[in-house]
Amino acid sequence: MAKIVAVANQKGGVGKTTTAVNLSSCVAALGKKVLIVDLDPQGNTTTGYGISKRSVDIGTYEILIGEADARQAVRKTEFRTDVIGSNTRLAGASLEMIDLPGRESRLRKALAGVQKDYDFIFIDCPPSLDLLTLNGLSACDSVLIPVQCEYYALEGLGQLINTIGLVQEHFNPSLLVSTMLITMFDKRTLLSREVHDEVKNHYPTIVLNTTIPRTVKISEAPSFNQSVIAYDPKGMGAIAYCEAALEIARRSQTVLKAIDARRNEN
Repeated sequence: MAKIVAVANQKGGVGKTTTAVNLSSCVAALGKKVLIVDLDPQGNTTTGYGISKRSVDIGTYEILIGEADARQAVRKTEFRTDVIGSNTRLAGASLEMIDLPGRESRLRKALAGVQKDYDFIFIDCPPSLDLLTLNGLSACDSVLIPVQCEYYALEGLGQLINTIGLVQEHFNPSLLVSTMLITMFDKRTLLSREVHDEVKNHYPTIVLNTTIPRTVKISEAPSFNQSVIAYDPKGMGAIAYCEAALEIARRSQTVLKAIDARRNEN
């Protein structure tokens, strides 16, 4: 059964989608079977894998509303990663799901149909704390939080941790915050080093040793509908994301044991 990882942060511009696309690409490059679910109405993960949003007839919206199952929504890509894409209809899904039964767990039930087909399923959550994000957090085993190197990011981090606590209490008791990844890190600036040290001090066991640098190539890659792994495979950004993927892979058994422990407690 696939390990399901939600990439979440309600603050925009922290490198969440960039992290989801590039980490999933790196994990797939390690030989794992990977599916990524675009839960963001902006659809940047979809286009990041070279899929036009207009071509997504069956995507995340359709499986949340119940018009299709997850297997129908899966799209194959040339990057070894399968994608359940987003289309413009997803923007209204939060409102449409309000009166549907099990509105918080609809994604979890949908992904159960394909979970055995993959080693990892990544969910790219929207930059908000709405019903879509709640579905992502209810569906996953663990959460990966990208943290940008600025002080506003630290303020939003506390709010996100509180929200995850509420999801653990009411919808997904085995949910684990397994990983934090420092993004847009510039070791030359005092601010980046201070934010990194602050996060590391507060969450020493879950912050990856790998940091993602602020590079032009990482920013350019989406404009070519590619991950930085495909766009600039030997660049600093690609190497950093591959190192992060390896670090996550090395930690995976420890994380799975922690998830099982939480399940047994509940």
